[in-house]
Amino acid sequence: MPDHTDFDSDENEQADEYESVPSSVIFEAIRREGEHELSRSTSALWWSGVAAGLAISTSVLCKGFLASILPDADWAAGISNLGYTVGFLIVILGRMQLFTENTITPILPLFLKPTRSTFYQTARLWGIVFAANLVGCMAAALVLVYGHIVPEARFEGIHAISHHYAEATGLEHFAWGIPAGFLIAALVWILPRMESAGEVLMIVIVTYMIGVGGMSHVVAGSTELFILVVKGELGIAAVVFEGILPALAGNVLGGTGIFAALTYAQVREEI
Repeated sequence: MPDHTDFDSDENEQADEYESVPSSVIFEAIRREGEHELSRSTSALWWSGVAAGLAISTSVLCKGFLASILPDADWAAGISNLGYTVGFLIVILGRMQLFTENTITPILPLFLKPTRSTFYQTARLWGIVFAANLVGCMAAALVLVYGHIVPEARFEGIHAISHHYAEATGLEHFAWGIPAGFLIAALVWILPRMESAGEVLMIVIVTYMIGVGGMSHVVAGSTELFILVVKGELGIAAVVFEGILPALAGNVLGGTGIFAALTYAQVREEI
């Protein structure tokens, strides 16, 4: 009679490898990452945030490139928004500080230990990273407009998508920012389960859907708005109160108020 013990053992090991990671383990991994981010120095957070603002602007750049060579047709957005994923790939894989990722990462430690100290640390992190992201976006807009670093024909594509983003009202940016914030938070939650190749694919899928869905991402959208400010086509007050703040509120509601809160609720008893 053949001995099936070794075969059974191998099958059990393979089953263990493919067994899904419990949500409580994912929660703990992200919570520890959040605590690390909360403890980082102001300088480290600032420069990582500025780099993220510059890098996320490549989403606008690449989407504009594709838009400039595509015809004015309904299906064109399905292709041009492939370019929208580029900046997110650079930022997330490069482990830069992007505000919308922080709607969940440092929030989990706050949910677990809602002390005054943790609240202060979270507010500090949010303030530094968001301000740094905007500085990076403004720097990118200035270079794009005055640096002439891309051919005029390609810049026209960037200019066109910036106008399209600016046409939305403040209420629309708020509403469209909610699913964008939810999806980015979901992406942060999913990535610890993924291998390197799967991580890239998941980032592309989720951010492509944000782009093709016309959702409002406060950081990437800020670059589009700042381009119009630098060109003198839009006032800074309109940008802040009709674009940035509504999208910010929507992203926070979707990422923290909905996804992070529901995530904590499902693992609260286990942790």
